[in-house]
Amino acid sequence: MLLFSISLSFTIQSHSYHKSKFINSANFLTGGVYNYISNVNRYFSLKKQNEILTQENKQLKSVLYNSKRNKDLIYIDSLSFNHSYKFTQGIVLKNSYSSTKNILLLNKGLSDSIKQDFGVISSNGIVGIIDNASKHYSTILSILHTSSKISAQLKKTNHFGTLTWNGVSPVYTQLVDIPKIAPVEVGDTIVTSGRSSIFPKGIPVGTIHDFKLDAAENYYEINIKLFNDMTNIEYVYVIENIDVEEITNLLNSNSNE
Repeated sequence: MLLFSISLSFTIQSHSYHKSKFINSANFLTGGVYNYISNVNRYFSLKKQNEILTQENKQLKSVLYNSKRNKDLIYIDSLSFNHSYKFTQGIVLKNSYSSTKNILLLNKGLSDSIKQDFGVISSNGIVGIIDNASKHYSTILSILHTSSKISAQLKKTNHFGTLTWNGVSPVYTQLVDIPKIAPVEVGDTIVTSGRSSIFPKGIPVGTIHDFKLDAAENYYEINIKLFNDMTNIEYVYVIENIDVEEITNLLNSNSNE
């Protein structure tokens, strides 16, 4: 049995097909357990969720009944994006925010048309990117993952950089590669730049907490205080860019010329 287990481990590690099947099976088993636990937890947190939904409804009514939108209002409204994006609601079953490589478990998978590299947001802002998917579940590479890299920009200008995480605090992420000519100020809002096929432009990220120039004094290193409480993520929306295949094919055809 020991030798069989060792040989099976080597087989899974060395063959992508076997590795993929193993990951999908593991997601199915652990997903069922976490789904049961999540159902119990949601039952006891209904009051809190109702308060969150009430707040979201208030924000949406504010948009509907006021001709001028409050620029300080932070929320996600899918109607503000064009029809190239499809939104699917999901529930986070597991959140390991204390890890430096945080992976979230989602109760949606391939049967719900969820695929790798789809963006994930909540009503307050960005959450992460779909990393892997089985039939009924998927995993999210959280923005609280040291390997996460997402294009983001200053809301008031088009100066953009890369959103990363240093693994220190779940409250803050870092924005790097912002040129020093950019008009950076504490309190400025950071949003997604739309320079990839994953997220639309304008998804809220957070506000600038503090900043400094890098060692070469060419770019800013900025600490961003997140709008999302990443330790308390439950209801999310998965974003599918319907035009991603057309965009990818066009870019690949240009690169091959």
